[in-house]
Amino acid sequence: MALLTEEDVVNKTFAETRYREEGYNQDEVDDFLDEVAETIKQLIEERNTLRDELAAAKARVGELEAGGAEAPAAAAGATAAPVQTTEQTGDLAGPAVGVLALAQELHDKYVAEGREEGDRILAEANAESTRIIREAEEQHNRTLTKLEQERGLLERKISELRDFERDYRSRMKSYLESLLANVDSGHTSTGNI
Repeated sequence: MALLTEEDVVNKTFAETRYREEGYNQDEVDDFLDEVAETIKQLIEERNTLRDELAAAKARVGELEAGGAEAPAAAAGATAAPVQTTEQTGDLAGPAVGVLALAQELHDKYVAEGREEGDRILAEANAESTRIIREAEEQHNRTLTKLEQERGLLERKISELRDFERDYRSRMKSYLESLLANVDSGHTSTGNI
């Protein structure tokens, strides 16, 4: 897995929830991502500075070692003064090696801390995404259950209305037929008079 860069954090976008009242405040998430990006930027700058210091220390050690190798050859045919310089160079090599070791130790420490922080942030992000997904699934299930209940209720109401319509039509038909029968019987009885 590649390490996150400042640009990865700054350019990260999250899908918006269907319901605006649920989820996180977008401004707070953006502010937090800005802080994370700034932290990553500072760690990268610090790492680069340490690398530069390490390279300079290695170069200095190389110079001191090269100067130390030339000095014994020159000392064979020269006076005591060059030998003294060689001893001084040897004395400087010890602190340079110490500085180099310290720089390497600091570099390793910062790299390890950066990895730990990255792993921690990634673990938190994974836990948060799992929680968000779980909550979304629960909300989906609740909404689906509610809609199923409402659908059942509407289907019962539709059935009741159809029964009412059928009953009403039947009664209306009977009533109209009785009126027609009365009209027919009244018409025939008037014709007999």
